[in-house]
Amino acid sequence: MPSPVALESLPATGPALPLYQRLAATYGEAISLGTLEAGERMPSVRELMARHDISLSTALQMLRHLEELGRLEARPRVGYFVRAAAAALPLTSEPDLSQPVQANPHAHFVGINEHISLLLERGRQTEVYMDLGGCTPPAALFDHHYLNKTVTRLLREHPTLLSQGRSLLANQGNHPGFQQAMARHALATGIRVAPADVLATTGNSEGVSLALAAVASPGDMVAVESPTYYGLLQVVESLQLQTLEIPCSPRTGMSLEALELAFQTQPRLKAVVVVPELQMPLGARMPDEHKARLVALCAAHGAALIEDDSYGLFVEGQSATRPLKAWDSVSGHVIYCQAFNKSLAPGLRQGWMNAGQWHGRVQMLKFAQSRNTQTLGQLVVAEVLGSPTHQRSLEKLRQRLKKQREAMAALVARYFPLGMRMSLPAGGLCLWLEFLPEMSTSKLFGAALERGIRIAPGSMFSNSGRYEHCMRLACTHPIDALMEQAMRDLGAMACQQLGQSPRG
Repeated sequence: MPSPVALESLPATGPALPLYQRLAATYGEAISLGTLEAGERMPSVRELMARHDISLSTALQMLRHLEELGRLEARPRVGYFVRAAAAALPLTSEPDLSQPVQANPHAHFVGINEHISLLLERGRQTEVYMDLGGCTPPAALFDHHYLNKTVTRLLREHPTLLSQGRSLLANQGNHPGFQQAMARHALATGIRVAPADVLATTGNSEGVSLALAAVASPGDMVAVESPTYYGLLQVVESLQLQTLEIPCSPRTGMSLEALELAFQTQPRLKAVVVVPELQMPLGARMPDEHKARLVALCAAHGAALIEDDSYGLFVEGQSATRPLKAWDSVSGHVIYCQAFNKSLAPGLRQGWMNAGQWHGRVQMLKFAQSRNTQTLGQLVVAEVLGSPTHQRSLEKLRQRLKKQREAMAALVARYFPLGMRMSLPAGGLCLWLEFLPEMSTSKLFGAALERGIRIAPGSMFSNSGRYEHCMRLACTHPIDALMEQAMRDLGAMACQQLGQSPRG
């Protein structure tokens, strides 16, 4: 099997770069964003040393590096100032294919919801034989016989469950058995939460939406990973909030240096939303030391940290992942959201959340917007999650997805254009592909639909427009002759757009 090319990390987060270069990349991005304007004076050497806990040598190296790149100019006895033409200069000589830029949150705020909706609707209306855009595992990968038997037994034990307007089993919309089961499930990952503080949700989207509505007001700013799941962009826009995209490395997740700079320059930054395990769509896993730093950073700035743990159960390996919430034992500023529609039962869309210090407000918003979460899904998840049968099914699902990801990576290497890059994550449902800069995956989306293939173009995963040459590739379907034909056709269309001969 051909080895896939590793996706390069961003200059601001890449561990291979010296510290002064990573800091230079962070300030260079701030100049590109307009956070540091032309003619503005840079922080002094002493200020940089204190702000970043660095030595005099590192601070000077960073400033001189930015000067060499044309970003700064030195004025004798005065200091360093941002050059007027700096924003047009690249930070490195290497192609920076995944660094996001969100210069003005208003510039791309209006219309992303419409753009995404049009793409999704066009995809739905077209009959396709292969869907490489959606990332929900097909029914064949779940033990539906076991799930059906569980549902049948529960309905037999509670015969009026579906006919009651409001279940007598529910406690303010939360079944006590479900609350107890989620508290025990969370304890295995280091989260200590009382059953009464477990709130049932309809999937993860509702949990994140409730969290944002509780902690931010219209016009406030929300920091998100870039690229990020398009559903989050829709939620943020629907709440009339501003999105601030923070660079995300495919190896370590959100750049903490860039986030820290954002806190220092954006007074209306009220919340941070992250997927620390198998980030969508990059598949990044945030190291534990980064998680601890992120929790502390948000606490220091009084910001809510909203954790979307949709994919933690897909991480390969025997040991359980440790969520961000595990580091939040005092302040309660981490809001934890988890759903099981990808890993247990897509048809139920059952999730839960712990809203920390905002528990009362989220509970009120939940009741105002959707009243009670249906009880049947809570009972099923409480019964199934953690059972030996489900544990075996989950491990089988992980292994199946691993084989499919590796096989899809091999097909990409065989049929797709030369010069592209991709990530191969340690779990999850997809691959993130980066073509050469002149590629338009929006055009590829239209061409592929005409051939009966649905894809997810990169423009869906950002407000910034910097991922037009990227795409998310689902790895949820079995690798058979039909899949190979679809990948061969898709690769040929991509090669044609780039002026390359078809491969394979």
